[in-house]
Amino acid sequence: MKNSTAGTTISTSTTIAMLPLLPSLLLCLLSLLYFLLARAKKQRSSATTATPRKLPLPPGSMGWPYIGETFQLYSSNPNTFFALKHKKYGPVFKTHILGCPCVMVSSPEAARFVLVTQAHLFKPTYPASKERMLGTKAIFFQQGDYHARLRRIVLRAFLPDAIRRRVAGIEAVALQALHSWDGRMINTFQEMKTYAFNVALLSIFGKDEISYIEELKQCYYTLEKGYNSMPINLPGTLFHKAMKARKQLGHIVAKILSSRRQKKAVADDLLGFFMESKEALTDDQIVDNIVGVIFAARDTTASVLTWIVKYLGENPSILQAVTEEQEEITRSKEKGGGEVSLTWADTKRMSMTSRVIQETMRVASILSFTFREVVEDVEYEGYLIPKGWKVLPLFRNIHHSPDNFTDPEKFDPSRFEVAPKPNTFMPFGNGTHSCPGNELAKLEMLVLLHHLTTKYRWSMSGSESGIQFGPFALPLNGLPMRFCRKT
Repeated sequence: MKNSTAGTTISTSTTIAMLPLLPSLLLCLLSLLYFLLARAKKQRSSATTATPRKLPLPPGSMGWPYIGETFQLYSSNPNTFFALKHKKYGPVFKTHILGCPCVMVSSPEAARFVLVTQAHLFKPTYPASKERMLGTKAIFFQQGDYHARLRRIVLRAFLPDAIRRRVAGIEAVALQALHSWDGRMINTFQEMKTYAFNVALLSIFGKDEISYIEELKQCYYTLEKGYNSMPINLPGTLFHKAMKARKQLGHIVAKILSSRRQKKAVADDLLGFFMESKEALTDDQIVDNIVGVIFAARDTTASVLTWIVKYLGENPSILQAVTEEQEEITRSKEKGGGEVSLTWADTKRMSMTSRVIQETMRVASILSFTFREVVEDVEYEGYLIPKGWKVLPLFRNIHHSPDNFTDPEKFDPSRFEVAPKPNTFMPFGNGTHSCPGNELAKLEMLVLLHHLTTKYRWSMSGSESGIQFGPFALPLNGLPMRFCRKT
């Protein structure tokens, strides 16, 4: 394939080479059409049995039959789609994406209504294929008493009182990662994923399951490759390979569970909390939640760290302020004659670095929105949101609104010297389904940034810039960078 100023041309040999792929492409398109038709039929059926509408639907457009406005949302920067809709229809509007009729809300008050005050009317929802892949008993897909029990367990493992004992282990993982980057050109996002993965495994399994970890990693990598594939469970497809890997992941975690029970070991990691007899979780429930936590802990944290590296590189004065803060921590420890290694108390002195993390999460808005499903007809602001429809609080819109943040496109950590207005900053979501691992995520970022800024320099591989969305917002091509140790 060649690019020219006149357009894109495809050679005859390339066309011939593509012919064997046409049946597969046709199968994918037919599968997608079948999925959208089935979903549309289901939605029409539920609409006919719902309570007669006495209120109008929110304003908006539903796009093409079956397809809706999916391509408009996912083919470019979602900011463009959201901004056009907000300008035309206001902060509450209807649309149709991924085969589902939806209402999108982009005000802090509406987000709070959906996620906090009336959360019982809006259940978390994911495509069925994603639930199968992660595990239908995982915390993301639950409501009610079972969800509350799972959340309590995860919080016990990830609240400050628990994770303060993990600083030394996380620091060892960070130092190992940075050492492996020295003098190399790396894909920053991929390396940050590896770092976040290793921290997640340490927090879940501790240090005593080394014999199983490498096999577990390889299975998870296969699972991950199929996560965003078409849900066609035929031999040779990414989805089929992913489902086989998911089954093997279950076997590995089951072996770890058996080993711990034989040793009668008491551990303070997440797996240990899940295994406590008073929680009465089945092995299947434990496996689903372990896989789910790995998924949640990896890509989002890695995305934020990738953006931090980019923003610091583009803002030398901010990088200098962070470096000076971290160097002062190192100097004070050396003068005191105490441990050179970081402690929990040290991370509480990283106020400038913490503001950089907050501002990065606001500007980058890794999760543009979240999905909820209406469990019964809901009235909001004089509009009807019918049962079965999806509701999407738009975090990205809220984080980039000039009503909430002055000069919102500017990267300015100093804005967090004052607490933001309520419900305007939600990088970890809000309400009972907000991320229970947010304290661990912040800790692993602070530890890595301490050693990164005090010991290393980095530079971009070229002048290209841009954002890609798939599904997380990322710098183009994962941000290729060269890292070198300071001399």
